[in-house]
Amino acid sequence: MNEELWSPSKTLVENSAMASFIEFCRKHFDYQGDATSSTRYSDLHQWSIDDIARFWQAVWEFFSVIGHQGNSIVDSPELMPGATWFPEAKLNFAENLLRRRDEKIALIERGEDGRKRNISYQALYSDVAQIAAFLRDQGVTKGDRVAGFLPNSHYAVVGMLAASSIGAIWSSCSPDFGLNGVIDRFAQIEPKVLIACDGYHYAGKAIDTRNRVKEITEALPQLKALVVIPYLSGDSLVPESEHSESLLENNSFNWADILIRYKHISEIVFEPMSFSDPLYILYSSGTTGKPKCIIHSIGGTLLQHLKELALHSDVVADSTLFYYTTCGWMMWNWLVSGLALGATIILYDGSPFHPKQSILFDIAEQENITTFGASAKYYSACEKFDLEPRTSHSLPKLRSVLSTGSPLSHESFDYLYRAVKKDICVSSISGGTDIVSCFALGATVLPVYKGELQCIGLGMDVDFFDEQGQPLSNAKGELVCKQSFPSMPVGFWNDASGMKYHSAYFERFDNIWAHGDYGEFIQHNLDESPDDKRTNFGATRQSGVIIHGRSDAVLNPGGVRIGTAEIYRQVEKIDAVFEAIAIGQQWQDDVRIVLFVRLKEGINLDEALQAMIRTTIRTNTTPRHVPAKIIQIADIPKTLSGKMVELAVRNAVHGLAVKNTEALANPEALELYKDLPELTT
Repeated sequence: MNEELWSPSKTLVENSAMASFIEFCRKHFDYQGDATSSTRYSDLHQWSIDDIARFWQAVWEFFSVIGHQGNSIVDSPELMPGATWFPEAKLNFAENLLRRRDEKIALIERGEDGRKRNISYQALYSDVAQIAAFLRDQGVTKGDRVAGFLPNSHYAVVGMLAASSIGAIWSSCSPDFGLNGVIDRFAQIEPKVLIACDGYHYAGKAIDTRNRVKEITEALPQLKALVVIPYLSGDSLVPESEHSESLLENNSFNWADILIRYKHISEIVFEPMSFSDPLYILYSSGTTGKPKCIIHSIGGTLLQHLKELALHSDVVADSTLFYYTTCGWMMWNWLVSGLALGATIILYDGSPFHPKQSILFDIAEQENITTFGASAKYYSACEKFDLEPRTSHSLPKLRSVLSTGSPLSHESFDYLYRAVKKDICVSSISGGTDIVSCFALGATVLPVYKGELQCIGLGMDVDFFDEQGQPLSNAKGELVCKQSFPSMPVGFWNDASGMKYHSAYFERFDNIWAHGDYGEFIQHNLDESPDDKRTNFGATRQSGVIIHGRSDAVLNPGGVRIGTAEIYRQVEKIDAVFEAIAIGQQWQDDVRIVLFVRLKEGINLDEALQAMIRTTIRTNTTPRHVPAKIIQIADIPKTLSGKMVELAVRNAVHGLAVKNTEALANPEALELYKDLPELTT
């Protein structure tokens, strides 16, 4: 049984959005649960999947979604894919995110270069109105694509909201994507307008992207207009010729000039859209081929994000929400949906460790961040850097710390409570680009157990299956979802038959979503605390979740399935190891585990350190987990969102081609894994 690290106060629970939602459902939807101490989260979750139509209707009405709901909630709910959510509904995504039009701060833009800009909800609305009017004048209409090649900045938020206000589809890549990686994505969706920056900052460098933008535009023959943002040169008006000359032969514009030209526009005409109309096109990582273009709906994205941000993360109007992300990761889309709740959103552009290692915690202190999010690898690195914000920073407003990208290790849970703050809800969350949201995540009304995701998301009928498709109650298996949910993709772009979409998620188990994660349930029996200041949301049981890694990266020595996260957890305990990646190498008609370790600067892998690694793994897992080979490596290849790519490393080790290396932040690292003499014996 994993150790309980934190439990919410009775006051926190009673004042939570979750408690308010339960009371709302009791009053309007005949839900029998109670918002007081007799309530169980497990009962609420069970109701949410037993009556999925009424649950999602309750989400719409509880959050007062702007739009017409219609009489039908879901058609053909038994089909997956095939269910249609809110088939009669009309709404507009941007209208719901811009419902506030006052002087409250909507966006705080920060950067490693020292930039700081506050934008009110009223100012945000005005900028969106002007850019939307410009897009209309360029002929952008419902269903057209608007692409952003942008840093995490207000420009991206304004561009997205302007596009969605008129029914266009937004798709973005961060400027650290390689040229071919951007073209591989945007060329498939044929945008009508491209909004691009002249450069960006990272790790103390100003990186000029004008030549790259020129090559991107040349690869997009359907492009009608290019908008160039003087990001490196600041927000002052820049003559159009300075940054846009020759980028697009006939129709290049400067962002600042557009705002001046359309300053008389003060109102937005929000286009009424269907619930399932496309909002975003997101992309798979593309490390095994050309990236898949995943289409997400307006209504599904909105409802799912409202549920996750408010009910699970307790984000409210007085929250200040931060997630370290780029515009090329789905967490950016998740982050900006906080505007629909009236929260203040922090946008950060740059390295998370520049100009100093504590920069993100500096911002957390300066901006009174209440909800702080980053990747699991970020927190692991903070521990290796010996950062202790609890003693170096004042974080009185911080209530929640979120983690995703890969499983958060037991040791990182300990680190966050020891070195950041004791009274916080640490929520490891798991889902992905595929659903632009989560299957398993946190809940500020539930206890936190070391190494676990607190719960399955409301309305998500998640289970773990064995290889024969049978549910597992206390064993590791494939993460599946057994019922439809609103944020399922509309489909893939250029996949009219739906074959690629079906193959990606439904080929393995009929009418069941197979997500590609490998994990298990952990059952807890909870006792109501005798201290009336603490509560477990009245739960008598809690089903936590552990994700052991991607199922396609599962190691299989001797036919025993081992999740890579089980090994990483043990290796990361060792101070000398900065990070590690494990793969299965085909060897003598079996598979042997090979562990590559990136060590702290100045440390070499000697026999004593190898013995320590093996002993740590064997003592805390099983002999099957112990790697046959441990090899020191200078770098580990990762995607642009910071995820390690076990499959790419496995291919490199076996001499197989690694497709689309443009999807990697450091593709050159793959060369380190080729033709290693240590792997020939």
